[in-house]
Order: sequence, then C-alpha cells, then structure tokens
Amino acid sequence: MRAAILLFTCAWLVAAVADEGGNDRSQLSTLLGSNADHFPKVTEPRTFTFPADHGPHPEYRNEWWYMTGNLDAESGQRFGFELTIFRFALSPDAPTSVSNWRTNQVYIAHFAVTDADGGRFFVSERFSRGALGLAGAEASPLRVWIDDWEIGAGDVAGTWTVRAADADVGLDLELVARKSPVLNGIDGLSQKSAEPGNASYYYSIPRLQSDGRLRIGAREFTVSGLAWLDREWSSSALAADQQGWDWFALQLADGSELMFYNLRKTDGSQDNYSAGTWIAADGKSRHLERDDIVITVADTWDSPQGGAYPSSWEVSLPTEKLALRITPLLADQELFTTVRYWEGAVDVAGSRAGSTISGRGYVELTGYAK
Repeated sequence: MRAAILLFTCAWLVAAVADEGGNDRSQLSTLLGSNADHFPKVTEPRTFTFPADHGPHPEYRNEWWYMTGNLDAESGQRFGFELTIFRFALSPDAPTSVSNWRTNQVYIAHFAVTDADGGRFFVSERFSRGALGLAGAEASPLRVWIDDWEIGAGDVAGTWTVRAADADVGLDLELVARKSPVLNGIDGLSQKSAEPGNASYYYSIPRLQSDGRLRIGAREFTVSGLAWLDREWSSSALAADQQGWDWFALQLADGSELMFYNLRKTDGSQDNYSAGTWIAADGKSRHLERDDIVITVADTWDSPQGGAYPSSWEVSLPTEKLALRITPLLADQELFTTVRYWEGAVDVAGSRAGSTISGRGYVELTGYAK
C-alpha cells in the first residue's frame, strides 16, 4: 500500500516539474512558479499570531517548515543538519468525500546531516500524501510530520522538537527559542517579483538553542548548538524570468543575525526583489533591500554530476560596518532529491566596526544544476 502511495506522489511531482514539452526541469522554481489559479494569493500584509501561525495554512498552495543548524559533539566533532518538511496542495478545494483516503495535500521531507570531521554528507527524502496519518500538519499542539520524521512544539512555550532517522543517520533534538519570531519582508510579506501575488508570508526564528542526540551509523553523539527556523507559505513565489536563489542565514557570535536571499534571473543577474533582514542582538530587526548588501562569490565548486555552485562568499553590510567571509564546512553538500540543490553548513569570519567577529550559518543554492 505504501508503494502505491509513493508512486502516486512521485507521479504528481513529475507532472508538476515537467514543462509543456515534457522535459523534466527538476527545479524548485517550477514548483513555486506563478501558475496557481484559484489558490489565494499573498497580496497584502496580515496579522501574525503565535503560536497559531507555526501551524499549517492549507488553503495556500505551498508551505514549508525549514530547520537548519550547526551542532558540536561533547567529544569535539562538528555537524550540520537540515530537516525540511514541504506541504503542497494539489487543488484549492478540500475533498468533499468522507473517505480517509482522500486528501488534497502532499508532503515532502528532506533530511541531511553534514559530518565535517568525517568529510561525509548524508541525504534522505520522503514523500507521502496527507491522509491516513501518514503525513500531516497540526497546529495545536504543533506537529508536522512524515512517518517518524517530525518538527513539533515542546511541552513548554517557545520550545521545539526535531526528530528524524534512517539507516545511516538519526537526530533527536530539543530546542529553545532564544529570540521571538522575526517578520521578514514588509511586516511579514516578502515580495518576490513585481507581479501581484508573487510573494509569501515569511518569518524566522533565528536563534534556537539545540541539545540532544545525533547518530551516524551505530555511533551516537551528545550534541548542542544553534538552529534556525524559516517559515513561508504562499501560492506563487517566482516570476518566469527568475531561475533560483542564494539564501544566507548567519548567526554571529555577538548575538546578531543576518538573513538575505539573492534572487537570480535566468540570465544570471541579480533580481531587484532580492532582500533580507538584519536582526540585532536585542532582537530588533530591520528590512534589507537589494542594494543594502554586497555579496561577491569568492570561489566555486564543480559538482561531479555536472553544474557549478558558488562556494565561498565575501559579504558586506555597510550600515552595520560588517564584512564577512563565508566558507562551507564541506564543498560537497549537494542534495539529489526530487529537486536538486545545494544546502549546507558554513563558517563565518570577519569584522564588525573594526572588531573581529565569527559565526556559523547555513546557505541554500537553487537553480544551478539540472
């Protein structure tokens, strides 16, 4: 029965990412394109309510819960992790049938672990329909899951749980938010292009203390570190002339954070709607426009499967007198999933107002390889 469900889901995904000529583009930009007739669009600011908005918004076509982080083992090893759960609506209307089999929601999850000392990168992917308890999202208490992979709320307000495992790696974390949710864009509305509705509702929890257990093979590690939660929902996000994005989520040692997404056009140029958020140590944030930040690629990495990704960046935020060098823990943190992309743990070094500063973070790169 599970095989039939996976075949159904995969068949839908193949159809979703195929262009009119039948060519499989395998691009996240296709899934997030503008052909979302009859779904509600993000066109004006809304009032966010927490913790309710941590839960699902099933009327919108796509949504994700994106948890990434850097962890240190008590024994000294360094790790990165990503657990992402995507929700896609097949249609704008919920099924009218009372059958437990019927659903208009499909879920995809990506789980990745970077073993810096071992020089290894582990990736797993799962699919399921949002029926029969196989996958789903609930608001109270928060629980988003596919099988036994889940992101949820803890027993105390402001706490979270992350659990995922397969044959090679496993992760079980308890997380505590050290900062309140930060609204990205303008009051949480993140405009991605000039076309009305090409936008998302977008917030982040940029600093979560994370503690728990990580397993690689038969070996277990007690780990601790910092994580970052990104939340977005919308019915369209990218315009026809946009190819992908470079997303940076950086946690600096002075307690501040920097998020920026560099949208790229199909000709490789930077899109005017690239934007981000600067978050001070006290939690106060301000919106960043395209021209507020300068990002220069300092190196590239050629995937063995074809395609080249940026790999190392110089980042400057003049208003904060901030100059950073971003370096991946491993060059090869490429995910071969339904969508091929690069996402991985990075180290940060540089200066702020003349003083040395360090940090860690995560970078995501889409649209570079097919």
